[in-house]
Amino acid sequence: MKINQLQIEIDGIDKEILRDLMEDARKPILQIANKIGISGAAIHQRLRKLEEAGVISGSKFIIDNKVLGYKTMAFIGVYLEKASSNSDAVKELKKIPEVLECHYTTGNWSILIKIICRDNEHLMQLLNKKIQPIEGVSRTETFISLEQQIERQIQL
Repeated sequence: MKINQLQIEIDGIDKEILRDLMEDARKPILQIANKIGISGAAIHQRLRKLEEAGVISGSKFIIDNKVLGYKTMAFIGVYLEKASSNSDAVKELKKIPEVLECHYTTGNWSILIKIICRDNEHLMQLLNKKIQPIEGVSRTETFISLEQQIERQIQL
């Protein structure tokens, strides 16, 4: 597999290391090294190479939104009055903590955002008081996720 940024070659060992860490980013390096049959130092060197090439960047904890009381996930297609409003609209969307993702898209919408809310009333408040009033937004189209059935990263 070749990555365009630095034309890095990813071999089977790199893939195995990445698979283990994608499954559990806190898995001990020595455990991975013993499983693969190489030294912990070699694992660290390979990880540094992958980080420098931009293949990986950091690790993160995954928070269960429902445990924190955020039970409604929605996708909102945002129609802009004109394409030049995009950067200003995104700047305003960044100020809304419930906006988890923002994508510049082709098709009917200019922007597609993913938001998390406590409930439908919270969603309505966000739409009416924070998202729709953004300058340049002409209208929105909302889709509530009933259940997330697949969540994964690219398979290696």
